[in-house]
Amino acid sequence: MKQIPYWLDTAPPGPDYSQNDMPSLVDVAVVGGGLTGLSAALHLARVGASVALFEKDTIGFGASGRNGGMCTTGLTISFIKAIRQYGFPTASQLFLTYNAAIDTVEKLVSDEDIDCDFARTGKLNLAAKPDHYDALARTHETLATRLGYETHLVPKSRLQDEIGSRHYHGGMVDPQGAGLHVGKFVRGLAAAADRTGVSLHERTPLTTLRRVSGSIHDVVTSRGRVRASEVLVATNGYTGAPLPWYRRRIVPVGSFIIVTEPLEGDLVEELMPTRRMASDSKNLLYYFRITPDQRMLFGGRARFAVSSPASDLKSGRILQQAMAKVFPQIAQHRVDYTWGGQVGMTLDRMPHAGEHEGVHYSMGYCGHGAQMATYMGRQMAEVIGGNPDANPWRDFDFRAVPGHFGPPWFLPFVDAYYRLKDAIR
Repeated sequence: MKQIPYWLDTAPPGPDYSQNDMPSLVDVAVVGGGLTGLSAALHLARVGASVALFEKDTIGFGASGRNGGMCTTGLTISFIKAIRQYGFPTASQLFLTYNAAIDTVEKLVSDEDIDCDFARTGKLNLAAKPDHYDALARTHETLATRLGYETHLVPKSRLQDEIGSRHYHGGMVDPQGAGLHVGKFVRGLAAAADRTGVSLHERTPLTTLRRVSGSIHDVVTSRGRVRASEVLVATNGYTGAPLPWYRRRIVPVGSFIIVTEPLEGDLVEELMPTRRMASDSKNLLYYFRITPDQRMLFGGRARFAVSSPASDLKSGRILQQAMAKVFPQIAQHRVDYTWGGQVGMTLDRMPHAGEHEGVHYSMGYCGHGAQMATYMGRQMAEVIGGNPDANPWRDFDFRAVPGHFGPPWFLPFVDAYYRLKDAIR
Protein backbone atom coordinates (compact mmCIF):
# COMPACT_ATOMS: atom_id res chain seq x y z
CA MET A 1 0.00 0.00 0.00
CA LYS A 2 1.47 3.33 -1.09
CA GLN A 3 1.30 6.31 1.27
CA ILE A 4 1.31 8.84 -1.52
CA PRO A 5 -1.61 10.46 -3.37
CA TYR A 6 -2.94 8.25 -6.14
CA TRP A 7 -3.39 11.34 -8.32
CA LEU A 8 0.25 12.44 -8.15
CA ASP A 9 1.53 8.88 -8.51
CA THR A 10 -0.49 8.22 -11.68
CA ALA A 11 0.02 11.60 -13.40
CA PRO A 12 2.87 12.03 -15.89
CA PRO A 13 5.81 13.57 -14.01
CA GLY A 14 6.42 17.25 -14.57
CA PRO A 15 9.72 19.10 -14.97
CA ASP A 16 11.87 19.96 -11.99
CA TYR A 17 11.25 23.64 -11.28
CA SER A 18 13.52 23.77 -8.23
CA GLN A 19 16.61 25.09 -10.01
CA ASN A 20 15.09 27.86 -12.14
CA ASP A 21 16.93 31.17 -11.99
CA MET A 22 15.44 33.58 -9.48
CA PRO A 23 14.27 36.92 -10.82
CA SER A 24 15.11 40.07 -8.85
CA LEU A 25 11.97 42.04 -9.72
CA VAL A 26 8.48 40.96 -10.85
CA ASP A 27 5.06 42.49 -11.19
CA VAL A 28 3.46 39.77 -9.07
CA ALA A 29 4.85 37.18 -6.66
CA VAL A 30 2.60 34.23 -5.87
CA VAL A 31 3.18 32.20 -2.70
CA GLY A 32 1.82 28.67 -3.09
CA GLY A 33 2.04 26.22 -5.99
CA GLY A 34 -1.44 24.73 -5.84
CA LEU A 35 -4.51 25.43 -7.93
CA THR A 36 -5.08 28.98 -6.65
CA GLY A 37 -1.51 30.04 -7.25
CA LEU A 38 -1.11 28.35 -10.62
CA SER A 39 -4.42 29.64 -11.93
CA ALA A 40 -3.64 33.19 -10.79
CA ALA A 41 -0.13 33.06 -12.23
CA LEU A 42 -1.35 31.74 -15.57
CA HIS A 43 -4.12 34.33 -15.91
CA LEU A 44 -1.79 37.18 -14.91
CA ALA A 45 0.89 36.07 -17.37
CA ARG A 46 -1.70 35.85 -20.14
CA VAL A 47 -2.24 39.62 -19.88
CA GLY A 48 1.46 40.40 -19.86
CA ALA A 49 2.40 40.53 -16.16
CA SER A 50 5.77 39.21 -15.05
CA VAL A 51 5.03 36.55 -12.41
CA ALA A 52 7.15 34.43 -10.07
CA LEU A 53 5.55 31.56 -8.15
CA PHE A 54 7.13 30.04 -5.05
CA GLU A 55 6.22 26.60 -3.69
CA LYS A 56 7.85 25.22 -0.54
CA ASP A 57 7.63 21.64 -1.79
CA THR A 58 6.63 20.53 -5.30
CA ILE A 59 3.82 21.72 -7.56
CA GLY A 60 0.50 20.31 -6.33
CA PHE A 61 2.05 18.78 -3.21
CA GLY A 62 -0.65 20.15 -0.88
CA ALA A 63 -4.42 19.83 -1.03
CA SER A 64 -4.44 20.47 -4.79
CA GLY A 65 -2.94 17.02 -5.39
CA ARG A 66 -4.50 15.27 -2.40
CA ASN A 67 -8.25 15.82 -2.78
CA GLY A 68 -10.99 13.59 -4.13
CA GLY A 69 -10.87 14.89 -7.69
CA MET A 70 -14.37 16.34 -7.41
CA CYS A 71 -15.65 19.64 -8.80
CA THR A 72 -18.93 19.82 -6.94
CA THR A 73 -21.77 22.29 -6.88
CA GLY A 74 -23.28 23.98 -3.86
CA LEU A 75 -21.95 25.95 -0.94
CA THR A 76 -19.91 24.61 1.95
CA ILE A 77 -23.01 25.17 4.09
CA SER A 78 -26.58 24.30 3.03
CA PHE A 79 -28.33 26.69 0.66
CA ILE A 80 -31.19 27.14 3.14
CA LYS A 81 -28.74 28.01 5.92
CA ALA A 82 -26.97 30.46 3.61
CA ILE A 83 -30.28 32.21 2.90
CA ARG A 84 -30.90 32.58 6.63
CA GLN A 85 -27.41 33.92 7.29
CA TYR A 86 -26.79 36.14 4.28
CA GLY A 87 -30.15 36.75 2.62
CA PHE A 88 -31.39 35.29 -0.65
CA PRO A 89 -29.56 37.62 -3.10
CA THR A 90 -26.13 36.91 -1.58
CA ALA A 91 -26.80 33.21 -0.99
CA SER A 92 -27.97 32.66 -4.56
CA GLN A 93 -25.02 34.60 -6.01
CA LEU A 94 -22.53 32.55 -3.99
CA PHE A 95 -24.30 29.27 -4.80
CA LEU A 96 -24.03 29.98 -8.51
CA THR A 97 -20.39 31.00 -8.10
CA TYR A 98 -19.57 27.33 -7.56
CA ASN A 99 -21.10 26.51 -10.93
CA ALA A 100 -19.02 29.29 -12.49
CA ALA A 101 -16.00 27.72 -10.79
CA ILE A 102 -16.65 24.35 -12.46
CA ASP A 103 -17.08 26.16 -15.78
CA THR A 104 -13.68 27.79 -15.20
CA VAL A 105 -12.02 24.41 -14.70
CA GLU A 106 -13.68 23.06 -17.84
CA LYS A 107 -12.57 26.09 -19.88
CA LEU A 108 -8.97 25.82 -18.69
CA VAL A 109 -8.93 22.13 -19.56
CA SER A 110 -10.14 23.00 -23.07
CA ASP A 111 -8.07 26.14 -23.64
CA GLU A 112 -4.81 24.58 -22.46
CA ASP A 113 -5.56 21.09 -23.84
CA ILE A 114 -5.03 19.42 -20.46
CA ASP A 115 -5.70 15.66 -20.58
CA CYS A 116 -7.16 15.13 -17.09
CA ASP A 117 -10.33 13.02 -17.57
CA PHE A 118 -12.69 15.94 -16.86
CA ALA A 119 -16.32 14.73 -17.04
CA ARG A 120 -19.68 16.22 -16.01
CA THR A 121 -20.95 13.13 -14.25
CA GLY A 122 -23.07 15.01 -11.67
CA LYS A 123 -22.96 15.17 -7.89
CA LEU A 124 -24.90 12.76 -5.64
CA ASN A 125 -25.70 14.03 -2.12
CA LEU A 126 -26.63 11.08 0.11
CA ALA A 127 -28.81 11.11 3.22
CA ALA A 128 -27.11 9.31 6.13
CA LYS A 129 -30.38 9.32 8.12
CA PRO A 130 -34.06 9.45 7.13
CA ASP A 131 -34.53 13.05 8.30
CA HIS A 132 -31.46 14.05 6.29
CA TYR A 133 -33.41 13.05 3.18
CA ASP A 134 -36.19 15.40 4.27
CA ALA A 135 -33.59 18.18 4.45
CA LEU A 136 -32.40 17.32 0.92
CA ALA A 137 -36.01 17.49 -0.26
CA ARG A 138 -36.38 20.99 1.24
CA THR A 139 -33.17 22.08 -0.47
CA HIS A 140 -34.38 20.63 -3.78
CA GLU A 141 -37.67 22.52 -3.48
CA THR A 142 -35.99 25.80 -2.47
CA LEU A 143 -33.54 25.62 -5.35
CA ALA A 144 -36.35 24.94 -7.80
CA THR A 145 -38.88 27.51 -6.60
CA ARG A 146 -36.59 30.37 -5.60
CA LEU A 147 -33.62 29.97 -7.92
CA GLY A 148 -35.07 28.01 -10.85
CA TYR A 149 -32.21 25.56 -10.43
CA GLU A 150 -32.60 21.92 -11.47
CA THR A 151 -31.78 19.02 -9.19
CA HIS A 152 -33.63 15.75 -8.78
CA LEU A 153 -34.44 13.64 -5.75
CA VAL A 154 -33.70 9.93 -5.50
CA PRO A 155 -35.84 8.22 -2.84
CA LYS A 156 -34.44 5.20 -1.05
CA SER A 157 -36.60 2.90 -3.19
CA ARG A 158 -34.72 4.03 -6.32
CA LEU A 159 -31.27 4.55 -4.86
CA GLN A 160 -29.99 1.33 -6.44
CA ASP A 161 -30.12 3.19 -9.78
CA GLU A 162 -27.35 5.43 -8.43
CA ILE A 163 -25.31 3.40 -5.96
CA GLY A 164 -24.88 -0.27 -5.07
CA SER A 165 -25.34 0.26 -1.35
CA ARG A 166 -28.18 0.01 1.17
CA HIS A 167 -26.37 2.25 3.63
CA TYR A 168 -28.23 5.46 2.75
CA HIS A 169 -31.80 6.77 2.87
CA GLY A 170 -32.10 8.56 -0.46
CA GLY A 171 -30.26 11.30 -2.23
CA MET A 172 -30.30 14.39 -4.40
CA VAL A 173 -28.51 14.69 -7.74
CA ASP A 174 -27.10 17.91 -9.16
CA PRO A 175 -26.20 17.19 -12.80
CA GLN A 176 -23.70 20.08 -12.99
CA GLY A 177 -21.09 18.37 -10.78
CA ALA A 178 -17.92 17.05 -12.39
CA GLY A 179 -14.88 14.90 -11.74
CA LEU A 180 -11.30 15.05 -12.96
CA HIS A 181 -7.82 13.64 -12.43
CA VAL A 182 -6.42 16.43 -10.26
CA GLY A 183 -2.83 15.25 -10.56
CA LYS A 184 -2.93 15.62 -14.33
CA PHE A 185 -4.82 18.90 -13.98
CA VAL A 186 -2.42 20.59 -11.55
CA ARG A 187 0.62 19.53 -13.55
CA GLY A 188 -1.13 20.63 -16.73
CA LEU A 189 -1.74 24.06 -15.21
CA ALA A 190 1.94 24.28 -14.24
CA ALA A 191 2.98 23.42 -17.79
CA ALA A 192 0.59 26.06 -19.17
CA ALA A 193 1.94 28.68 -16.74
CA ASP A 194 5.49 27.76 -17.69
CA ARG A 195 4.69 28.11 -21.41
CA THR A 196 3.11 31.50 -20.76
CA GLY A 197 6.22 32.83 -19.06
CA VAL A 198 5.61 32.32 -15.33
CA SER A 199 8.84 31.81 -13.36
CA LEU A 200 8.12 28.66 -11.32
CA HIS A 201 10.16 27.78 -8.24
CA GLU A 202 9.73 24.50 -6.34
CA ARG A 203 11.39 23.72 -2.99
CA THR A 204 11.61 27.45 -2.39
CA PRO A 205 9.76 28.19 0.85
CA LEU A 206 8.91 31.72 1.92
CA THR A 207 10.93 32.82 4.94
CA THR A 208 9.87 36.48 5.27
CA LEU A 209 7.40 38.79 3.61
CA ARG A 210 8.66 42.36 4.14
CA ARG A 211 6.61 45.39 3.12
CA VAL A 212 8.61 48.11 1.37
CA SER A 213 5.80 50.57 0.61
CA GLY A 214 2.16 50.33 -0.42
CA SER A 215 1.72 46.94 -2.07
CA ILE A 216 5.44 46.56 -2.86
CA HIS A 217 7.07 43.75 -0.89
CA ASP A 218 10.35 41.95 -0.64
CA VAL A 219 9.57 38.27 -0.89
CA VAL A 220 12.40 36.54 0.93
CA THR A 221 12.77 32.82 0.21
CA SER A 222 15.25 30.09 1.00
CA ARG A 223 16.89 30.77 -2.38
CA GLY A 224 16.97 34.55 -2.34
CA ARG A 225 14.93 37.75 -2.37
CA VAL A 226 12.51 38.97 -5.03
CA ARG A 227 10.88 42.40 -5.05
CA ALA A 228 7.26 42.36 -6.22
CA SER A 229 4.82 45.15 -7.00
CA GLU A 230 1.99 42.86 -5.87
CA VAL A 231 1.88 39.66 -3.80
CA LEU A 232 -0.75 36.92 -3.68
CA VAL A 233 -0.78 34.48 -0.77
CA ALA A 234 -2.34 31.16 -1.90
CA THR A 235 -1.30 28.72 0.84
CA ASN A 236 -4.71 27.62 2.20
CA GLY A 237 -4.40 24.71 4.67
CA TYR A 238 -0.60 24.77 4.38
CA THR A 239 -0.19 28.32 5.71
CA GLY A 240 2.86 28.39 7.97
CA ALA A 241 4.74 30.50 10.51
CA PRO A 242 6.04 33.17 8.06
CA LEU A 243 2.40 34.24 7.54
CA PRO A 244 0.99 34.57 11.09
CA TRP A 245 -2.02 36.78 10.27
CA TYR A 246 -3.33 34.21 7.79
CA ARG A 247 -2.34 31.25 9.94
CA ARG A 248 -4.62 32.47 12.76
CA ARG A 249 -7.56 32.40 10.35
CA ILE A 250 -7.03 29.00 8.73
CA VAL A 251 -7.42 25.72 10.62
CA PRO A 252 -5.65 22.82 8.87
CA VAL A 253 -7.92 19.79 9.23
CA GLY A 254 -6.91 16.40 7.90
CA SER A 255 -8.95 14.77 5.18
CA PHE A 256 -7.98 11.22 4.34
CA ILE A 257 -8.46 8.97 1.32
CA ILE A 258 -7.98 5.35 0.32
CA VAL A 259 -8.03 3.95 -3.22
CA THR A 260 -8.58 0.29 -4.04
CA GLU A 261 -6.99 -1.88 -6.63
CA PRO A 262 -8.66 -1.71 -10.10
CA LEU A 263 -12.10 -3.32 -10.01
CA GLU A 264 -13.85 -5.52 -12.55
CA GLY A 265 -16.19 -3.74 -14.95
CA ASP A 266 -19.34 -5.52 -13.75
CA LEU A 267 -18.53 -4.67 -10.13
CA VAL A 268 -18.00 -1.01 -10.98
CA GLU A 269 -21.38 -0.97 -12.72
CA GLU A 270 -22.96 -2.37 -9.59
CA LEU A 271 -21.23 0.03 -7.22
CA MET A 272 -21.67 3.33 -9.06
CA PRO A 273 -23.42 2.90 -12.42
CA THR A 274 -23.73 6.65 -13.03
CA ARG A 275 -20.09 7.42 -12.03
CA ARG A 276 -21.22 10.45 -10.04
CA MET A 277 -19.19 12.30 -7.44
CA ALA A 278 -20.81 11.27 -4.13
CA SER A 279 -20.77 12.45 -0.52
CA ASP A 280 -23.03 11.93 2.46
CA SER A 281 -24.73 14.25 4.93
CA LYS A 282 -22.73 13.61 8.12
CA ASN A 283 -20.47 16.20 9.69
CA LEU A 284 -17.67 13.62 9.63
CA LEU A 285 -18.71 12.78 6.10
CA TYR A 286 -17.65 10.15 3.59
CA TYR A 287 -17.08 10.98 -0.07
CA PHE A 288 -16.36 8.57 -2.88
CA ARG A 289 -16.15 8.07 -6.62
CA ILE A 290 -14.80 5.77 -9.30
CA THR A 291 -11.39 6.83 -10.63
CA PRO A 292 -10.64 6.98 -14.36
CA ASP A 293 -8.93 3.56 -14.16
CA GLN A 294 -11.86 1.87 -12.38
CA ARG A 295 -10.81 1.99 -8.73
CA MET A 296 -12.95 3.02 -5.78
CA LEU A 297 -11.73 6.21 -4.13
CA PHE A 298 -13.18 6.52 -0.62
CA GLY A 299 -12.38 9.46 1.62
CA GLY A 300 -13.57 11.48 4.54
CA ARG A 301 -12.94 13.18 7.84
CA ALA A 302 -12.04 9.85 9.40
CA ARG A 303 -10.88 11.79 12.44
CA PHE A 304 -10.17 15.44 13.20
CA ALA A 305 -6.40 15.35 13.06
CA VAL A 306 -3.62 16.80 10.96
CA SER A 307 -2.06 14.65 8.28
CA SER A 308 1.17 12.76 9.02
CA PRO A 309 2.41 9.30 7.97
CA ALA A 310 1.15 7.68 11.19
CA SER A 311 -2.10 9.64 11.14
CA ASP A 312 -2.71 8.75 7.49
CA LEU A 313 -2.29 5.03 8.20
CA LYS A 314 -4.61 5.15 11.20
CA SER A 315 -7.20 7.09 9.23
CA GLY A 316 -6.81 4.74 6.28
CA ARG A 317 -7.72 1.76 8.46
CA ILE A 318 -10.80 3.63 9.72
CA LEU A 319 -11.83 4.43 6.15
CA GLN A 320 -11.30 0.84 5.04
CA GLN A 321 -13.76 -0.30 7.72
CA ALA A 322 -16.20 2.42 6.70
CA MET A 323 -15.94 1.49 3.02
CA ALA A 324 -16.73 -2.12 3.90
CA LYS A 325 -19.93 -0.97 5.64
CA VAL A 326 -21.04 1.18 2.72
CA PHE A 327 -19.89 -1.27 0.02
CA PRO A 328 -19.65 -4.82 1.45
CA GLN A 329 -18.98 -6.08 -2.10
CA ILE A 330 -15.43 -4.73 -1.99
CA ALA A 331 -14.57 -5.41 1.65
CA GLN A 332 -11.94 -7.97 0.64
CA HIS A 333 -10.42 -6.01 -2.22
CA ARG A 334 -6.91 -4.72 -1.85
CA VAL A 335 -6.29 -1.08 -0.95
CA ASP A 336 -3.40 0.26 -3.03
CA TYR A 337 -3.18 3.84 -1.74
CA THR A 338 -3.78 5.72 1.48
CA TRP A 339 -2.91 9.35 2.14
CA GLY A 340 -4.00 12.50 3.87
CA GLY A 341 -3.99 16.21 3.24
CA GLN A 342 -4.84 19.45 4.99
CA VAL A 343 -8.22 21.07 4.32
CA GLY A 344 -8.18 24.80 5.04
CA MET A 345 -11.18 25.47 7.32
CA THR A 346 -12.38 28.92 8.39
CA LEU A 347 -14.47 30.10 11.33
CA ASP A 348 -17.60 30.61 9.19
CA ARG A 349 -16.89 27.67 6.84
CA MET A 350 -16.69 30.03 3.87
CA PRO A 351 -13.79 30.87 1.54
CA HIS A 352 -12.08 34.19 2.07
CA ALA A 353 -10.23 36.46 -0.32
CA GLY A 354 -9.12 40.06 -0.16
CA GLU A 355 -6.18 42.25 0.78
CA HIS A 356 -4.32 42.66 4.08
CA GLU A 357 -1.53 45.21 4.52
CA GLY A 358 -0.98 45.42 0.78
CA VAL A 359 -0.97 41.64 0.24
CA HIS A 360 -3.70 39.83 -1.69
CA TYR A 361 -4.91 36.44 -0.51
CA SER A 362 -7.40 33.70 -1.33
CA MET A 363 -7.87 30.61 0.85
CA GLY A 364 -10.22 28.71 3.15
CA TYR A 365 -12.07 26.55 0.61
CA CYS A 366 -13.31 24.18 3.33
CA GLY A 367 -13.05 21.02 1.24
CA HIS A 368 -14.40 22.46 -2.03
CA GLY A 369 -11.11 23.67 -3.43
CA ALA A 370 -10.65 21.77 -6.69
CA GLN A 371 -13.05 24.11 -8.46
CA MET A 372 -13.11 27.16 -6.15
CA ALA A 373 -9.33 27.46 -5.85
CA THR A 374 -8.98 27.36 -9.63
CA TYR A 375 -11.74 29.94 -10.03
CA MET A 376 -10.39 32.23 -7.33
CA GLY A 377 -6.96 32.19 -8.93
CA ARG A 378 -8.55 33.64 -12.04
CA GLN A 379 -10.63 36.13 -10.05
CA MET A 380 -7.68 37.34 -7.98
CA ALA A 381 -5.74 37.89 -11.20
CA GLU A 382 -8.56 40.27 -12.18
CA VAL A 383 -8.48 41.93 -8.75
CA ILE A 384 -4.72 42.50 -9.05
CA GLY A 385 -5.35 43.86 -12.53
CA GLY A 386 -7.62 46.55 -11.08
CA ASN A 387 -11.10 45.00 -10.83
CA PRO A 388 -11.93 44.55 -7.11
CA ASP A 389 -15.51 43.51 -7.92
CA ALA A 390 -14.17 40.26 -9.41
CA ASN A 391 -13.78 38.90 -5.86
CA PRO A 392 -17.12 37.33 -4.80
CA TRP A 393 -15.94 37.09 -1.16
CA ARG A 394 -14.83 40.74 -0.86
CA ASP A 395 -17.48 41.67 1.72
CA PHE A 396 -16.81 38.75 4.09
CA ASP A 397 -14.94 39.52 7.30
CA PHE A 398 -12.00 37.12 7.66
CA ARG A 399 -12.08 36.52 11.41
CA ALA A 400 -9.33 34.88 13.43
CA VAL A 401 -10.11 31.59 15.14
CA PRO A 402 -10.08 32.21 18.92
CA GLY A 403 -7.12 30.56 20.61
CA HIS A 404 -5.52 29.49 17.31
CA PHE A 405 -1.92 30.67 16.81
CA GLY A 406 -0.20 27.64 15.30
CA PRO A 407 -0.79 23.88 15.26
CA PRO A 408 -4.51 23.28 15.98
CA TRP A 409 -4.38 21.89 19.52
CA PHE A 410 -8.18 21.87 19.76
CA LEU A 411 -8.92 19.34 16.99
CA PRO A 412 -9.63 16.39 19.37
CA PHE A 413 -12.35 18.47 21.04
CA VAL A 414 -13.84 19.39 17.65
CA ASP A 415 -13.76 15.72 16.69
CA ALA A 416 -15.71 14.75 19.82
CA TYR A 417 -18.25 17.53 19.22
CA TYR A 418 -19.01 16.50 15.64
CA ARG A 419 -19.14 12.81 16.48
CA LEU A 420 -21.77 13.64 19.10
CA LYS A 421 -23.70 15.73 16.57
CA ASP A 422 -23.64 12.89 14.04
CA ALA A 423 -24.85 10.45 16.72
CA ILE A 424 -27.87 12.51 17.77
CA ARG A 425 -28.77 14.38 14.58
